Amino acid sequence: METELKSLRIDRSQRATSSSSWATRWILGGIFIFVLLGIARFGYSKLNAATEVDAVRVRSAEAGSGSAADVVLNATGYIVAHHKIEVAAKVIGRVLWIGVEKGDHVKQGQVLVRLEDDEYRAQVQQAKGSLSNLEAKLSELKNGSRPEEIDVTTANLEQANADLVNYKINLDRMKELVSAKVSPKQSLDDAQAKYDGQVARVSSLLKTDKLSRLGPRHEQIAAMAGQVEQARGSLAYAETQLSNTVIKAPVSGTILERAVEKGEFVTTSFVGDKGAKGYVVSLADLNDLEVELDIAQNDFAKLHAQQKATVTTDAFPDRKYDGIIFEISPEANRQKATVQVKVKVLNPDDYLRPEMNASVKFLNDAKPVEREISSAPRLVIPPSAVKNDAVFVVLGGKAVARPVKTGPTNAAGIVIERGLIGGEDVIVGPPATLKSGDRVHVKGA
Repeated sequence: METELKSLRIDRSQRATSSSSWATRWILGGIFIFVLLGIARFGYSKLNAATEVDAVRVRSAEAGSGSAADVVLNATGYIVAHHKIEVAAKVIGRVLWIGVEKGDHVKQGQVLVRLEDDEYRAQVQQAKGSLSNLEAKLSELKNGSRPEEIDVTTANLEQANADLVNYKINLDRMKELVSAKVSPKQSLDDAQAKYDGQVARVSSLLKTDKLSRLGPRHEQIAAMAGQVEQARGSLAYAETQLSNTVIKAPVSGTILERAVEKGEFVTTSFVGDKGAKGYVVSLADLNDLEVELDIAQNDFAKLHAQQKATVTTDAFPDRKYDGIIFEISPEANRQKATVQVKVKVLNPDDYLRPEMNASVKFLNDAKPVEREISSAPRLVIPPSAVKNDAVFVVLGGKAVARPVKTGPTNAAGIVIERGLIGGEDVIVGPPATLKSGDRVHVKGA
């Protein structure tokens, strides 16, 4: 019995050993997972590590813009097109086709927009028909009566003369019969009336025959000729209206705004953004730019017509343009206490855009400014940035290799003749291990 009870007892030592084994496994598994995560994080950081580098912004070399003593006044304003044109339609209609986009360069006479022209073509056809009808009538008047018409009037006159002779004979006979008291006096009166009526008819036919031989009066021909000229004017107007459905560029320039789309209605007057449009495009010659400035009246005495100036923009501060005052407003602005001055840009390029902010330095004419003659601004960078005729440019947080052509080296740095346009961030002293496409971080950025 005691033996059986011992066999039913639970072996607590074996249970404790099993629990300890499972706990050990869990601890070791957790440690292994943490190790794997650490290795993955270290590898990811290595793969995505950004090399810390120094970079410099590429700028143009100074080209002798004049000393501060040469500048008599600094002012700011906006670049505008000298002549901005809003090309409007001369007729109303719906846009059938538009062939330009914003920024397109167009030449004078180039077709910009076509309007639907069915109604205008119908008006031209109607005017042509009216002109043909009046021209035919004028030709008829000028040619006079046809020979056949003259023959008819002549025959009618001869017939009337024959009847007049007969009525005369009958009248004489009636006079004799009445004198002999054979016929009543009433018969004589009837014969006399017939004779008188025939005389009048002969006279009328004689005039008709004469008119048929003379033809229409000069006044009639002149009146019909006037109607023909009027019809020709109507035709010319209808043809002009038809041609106005094709809208062309009045001058060569650049499209600044495309105001309509296919299917929109165009009118000859502006009625708002939600209604019919008053113009189809706006354009300007971007080779004819100027800077509009409001000069304080206290400084106005420092300026005069044809005074030279230097123009720069906020977008490209290293690009300098020669300018000259070509327009001074004859009227001051009372509210602002300013006078508007316009400076013509003498050497504009594709970097300039209307409505850009611009700074103008007005120069002292007594001290002429010496300028370095060059076709384009020179770009200068530190010599340490060039490795094997290439530089590294920072784009989107990565180093991108750019081959360059270098020029002479001066106190400002090494001249870049080709490969850079200005404004790039160039890495100075790139590490030997740096490759194109590597992630970089600019120190102090």
